[in-house]
Amino acid sequence: MHFPPGGYRELDIELDGSTAALWCFMRPNGPPSFTPSMLGELISLRRAIANHMGGQPPGGGLRYFVGASRLRGIYNLGGDLGYFVDSIRTKNRDRLMAYAIDCCDVSFNMAVGFETPVVTIGLVQGDALGGGFEGALSFQIVVAEKKARMGLPEVLFNLFPGMGAFSLLARKIGMAKAERMILSGKIYTATELYEMGVVDVLAEDGQGEAEVRKLMGGGAAKYRLHHALSRAKRCVAPVTFAELQKITEIWVDTAMQLEDGDLRKMERLAIAQRRRLEKS
Repeated sequence: MHFPPGGYRELDIELDGSTAALWCFMRPNGPPSFTPSMLGELISLRRAIANHMGGQPPGGGLRYFVGASRLRGIYNLGGDLGYFVDSIRTKNRDRLMAYAIDCCDVSFNMAVGFETPVVTIGLVQGDALGGGFEGALSFQIVVAEKKARMGLPEVLFNLFPGMGAFSLLARKIGMAKAERMILSGKIYTATELYEMGVVDVLAEDGQGEAEVRKLMGGGAAKYRLHHALSRAKRCVAPVTFAELQKITEIWVDTAMQLEDGDLRKMERLAIAQRRRLEKS
C-alpha cells in the first residue's frame, strides 16, 4: 500500500524518515473545530496507520505520530457547535450520537497508539478549548508552548465535555481535580497545566516543533523507553472505548435536553469562533 496516504482536504500529512514519525497538521475547511468531515479524515488516517503497522514489531515502520495544527494561534476550538445546535433543534439524536462516537474513536485511538506500537504526541501551539482540549489530552505525550491556552468552557451552556476529558483528566490529576476543572469552565495557561501534570513537556513560544523533534531524537533506545512507558500507563490506568462510549451517551442525552437559551449561547460562540478564524 502507499504510505503515507494522500488526498486529505483538512489534514496535512508529512513523513519524517529520520525519526520514523508521521506528522499530521489540522487545517479545517470551515470552523476551527472537529467538523464531521475532519473526524472522517482522522478515522481514515488511523485505519491506514493500523493497516501499515499490522504485524510489525515495536520500532518497525512508524515510531511516532505527531498531531498539530496549521492555524496560527489555534490548535482546535472543540466540537462543531453549529452541528450540535442543528441536531438538537431537529431532535436528531442519532445524528449527534454518530458524531460523538466518531470523536470517541479518534480520542481512544490516540490514547492507545492506534493499538499498534506507535507513540502518539500532541503538539499544542495555540488555544485548545472544549473538544480541542479533549483531543490534546488523548495523546500519550502532550507538548505545549507557553502561549497556548486550554480549558473546558462547556459549563457555560450547561453541558460537560463528553468525549474523553473526564476519563483522561482523572487518570492524570485525579477525579476530584478533574471535576473541579470541568465545573469551573476556567481557561488555563500551558504553564499552569504543566505544573498540574496535564502537559508533559512545556516549550518556549515558537519552539514546540523543536521540542518534539528533540523528544524523538534519541534513536531506537529512546523510542523503546517511550513505548514501554505508554504500555505501563495503560496497565495502571487503562482507557477503554466502552468507557468513552458510555460517557458520551450521557453527554448526548444531556445535550438533547438543552434549553433554547443554552443553544443561543452555542450559536454566539460559533459566530465568535468564525470571526476569530477570519482574523488568524
